[in-house]
Amino acid sequence: MNKLQYNDNKTLKLNNVLKYKILLEDKDFDLQVVIEQMQSYIKTKGAMQIGPLIQYTRTTLNENNEVDLEIIVMLQCNNYIHNVTQPYSMESVIRVPNALYCRYTGPEVFLKYAYDKIHLEAFENDISLDDYNYTIFLDNNLEENCMTADVFVPRK
Repeated sequence: MNKLQYNDNKTLKLNNVLKYKILLEDKDFDLQVVIEQMQSYIKTKGAMQIGPLIQYTRTTLNENNEVDLEIIVMLQCNNYIHNVTQPYSMESVIRVPNALYCRYTGPEVFLKYAYDKIHLEAFENDISLDDYNYTIFLDNNLEENCMTADVFVPRK
C-alpha cells in the first residue's frame, strides 16, 4: 500500500545520537558494514541501540557552483557514550522544531516522492526550507518490497 502522510509542523527530537560522517570519496564504502560497526561500537561501550537508522543529508553549492553532499548516519542509544573516538561523534540531543514532515510507505525506489511532496508543499505555500533533512528508516520489508520512512525538512 503506497502512502504519503504530510504535516507542516512537526518536531524531531533525537537523544544520545552516535554519528558517523560518510566520506563520499571512499569508493569501498558499504553502508551495511558501517551500521554493523556502529552497533558493535555501541555494545562495546555498554550501551544499547534504540530506534531505527537515521540519515542526515545536506546539499550546498560550492564556490564552483557544484553540489556538495554531506551524509551522516546516526543511531540513538539508551544512554550517552562519553569519550567517543573517531570516526564517531556523539550528541546528547538533536532537536529540529517546526519542520515539514512526510511519512512514506511504499517501494524504496519511490522514497524520493516524500522529499518531492515536502518541496512541493513548501513551494505552494511560500515556505523557505533549509538545505538539510533527516530521514528515519522505520521499516523495510524486503519480501513485500515495502518500506516506511519519516522525512523531516526544517524551515529556514
